[in-house]
Amino acid sequence: MLERLFVKPQTVDRIMDCWLGPQIEQYVKALCERAYTPRSIYRRVPVLVKFAAFTAGHNVERIEQAERLFEPFIADWLSNRNHNRSADARRRARNFVTGVIRHFFSLVVWKAGDDRARPSLPDPFAVQVPGFFDYLRDERGLRQSSIAHYRHYLRVFERHLGDIGCDPKSLTLPLVTAFITTQAAYFGRTAMVSLASILRVFLRYLHREYVLQRDIIKLVEIPQRYRLADIPRSISWGSVQDMLDQVDRRTVVGRRDYAMLLLMGVYGLRSREVALLTLDDVDWKRDRLHVRGRKAEHSTTYPLAPVVGEAIVDYLKNGRPDVQSRLLFWRHLAPQSPLTHSAVSATASKYLHRAGIPVSRPGSHTLRHACVQRLVDTGFSLKTIGDYVGHRAASSTMIYAKVQIDGLREVALGDGEDLQ
Repeated sequence: MLERLFVKPQTVDRIMDCWLGPQIEQYVKALCERAYTPRSIYRRVPVLVKFAAFTAGHNVERIEQAERLFEPFIADWLSNRNHNRSADARRRARNFVTGVIRHFFSLVVWKAGDDRARPSLPDPFAVQVPGFFDYLRDERGLRQSSIAHYRHYLRVFERHLGDIGCDPKSLTLPLVTAFITTQAAYFGRTAMVSLASILRVFLRYLHREYVLQRDIIKLVEIPQRYRLADIPRSISWGSVQDMLDQVDRRTVVGRRDYAMLLLMGVYGLRSREVALLTLDDVDWKRDRLHVRGRKAEHSTTYPLAPVVGEAIVDYLKNGRPDVQSRLLFWRHLAPQSPLTHSAVSATASKYLHRAGIPVSRPGSHTLRHACVQRLVDTGFSLKTIGDYVGHRAASSTMIYAKVQIDGLREVALGDGEDLQ
């Protein structure tokens, strides 16, 4: 594999002569299988050769022993190359070297099923409160996805307590309240509700296990979040067109992004629904688009709009990589893999920012809200609109009546005779 990329035999010999030579060759093979470009591989291999020389200089002979030298090697690498460079350039260099080393270990050493699998991060408060996550799993019956939320928020709480030199036994109401208040600057309203709820469960467990002597659970209030209190994050249809005009459809990425944006804007699809679309979901004979496995556990069939169909055809012919999978949308850059729902939403956010459209929390739901708002303004019933976009309950669609400007204007300008 190395001979195919490096022309000089001396270069191949230099790589294979280092003690990590076989692993580096295995890593290069894995990169080629994932469609990494030769240019990207050329940048990565010298870092690994230097890492092999650095670890050999510290008398390391087993690859699992090299893990403890990550940070020393990165510091040594940067110290020899960061003279008179800006802080931003040093940060980029550090991120690159760190990414190469960790990626190498993830593909070659920390493989699934390997006895030397990469160790996961310990649970927050694993030493002070060792049984909490077993309690969530065994007694409360939470799913792994829910337990992951607990880990995320409690890890933030653990870091905060470490910064102020406090342990769970010394928790008081002012300390908990101060933490919640400081996090309000970083978390949204929904996240704050989750944070407060998780803290209450954690504090209740501490009191039950006599780690915390005083019961302060009832004094930790959960922020109130009223139904229909918000307004939709919709934008005008003209703004949607301005966003679409930002896409360069001459490029491979532009063709893919244009098709995805149209699916979100025309049909109001969620980012997860776009990411899960397959080639079989587009029925070209009947001009139909099938959206399966929606949030409400049902499927929807739409007429295939000509502009959407043309965009998908353009992407299939001139943008989609040659892969065996039936999933529709794929990454253009290596590693070659299907787009995740987060990537789909980030695409919408990117073009909204590029168009200079001010909107709260830009993303895929901005286009979904714009689609629903356009249907409301056209005069469709809320029941019809809810069925169109796959709402599980009518209350999810009712919020759009709050910004039905023409209807509200008639109420505001009326003389009150209709109310008698």
